[in-house]
Amino acid sequence: MADDVLFEFLHMEIMSYVYKEPRMRDDPDTERVTGLSILEGMGFRVGQGLTDRFTKDYPTFKDELDIMKFLCKDFWSSIFRKQIDNLRTNHQGTYVLQDNTFALLTQISSGKQHLEEAPKYLAFPCGLLRGALSSLGLESLVSAEVALMPSSKFQVVIQKT
Repeated sequence: MADDVLFEFLHMEIMSYVYKEPRMRDDPDTERVTGLSILEGMGFRVGQGLTDRFTKDYPTFKDELDIMKFLCKDFWSSIFRKQIDNLRTNHQGTYVLQDNTFALLTQISSGKQHLEEAPKYLAFPCGLLRGALSSLGLESLVSAEVALMPSSKFQVVIQKT
């Protein structure tokens, strides 16, 4: 429980630092794109490091589906203290991961006005997943979507490149 709160506070402070940089205050579009890119890049590097650490004593994965199962069960559980709720695939390199109670969205899910703020909260987790996949040898595009607020439900779409 205490670790969850610490992670959420760390995430909030990282977001606060990235979006309060003076170089981005002039243009809102630049602020949004640059901020998302910085957060995603941070998540990418953290995801690589965590995956290297988690899999050092792990047997090698047979295929992509085994990698996705590892991400949904072990990786996600280590970070967010719960498994991904749903994993779907079209068996052509596209995977959809769904978390129905995502911890980083529960803070802002009190109203519809926060829907435009959701990408800020999802950039770091998308980077985590992309970094983990890269560390495991899968280059991919990772995008997240929140259908409606107030909800802490989101989907991550992973497409192999």
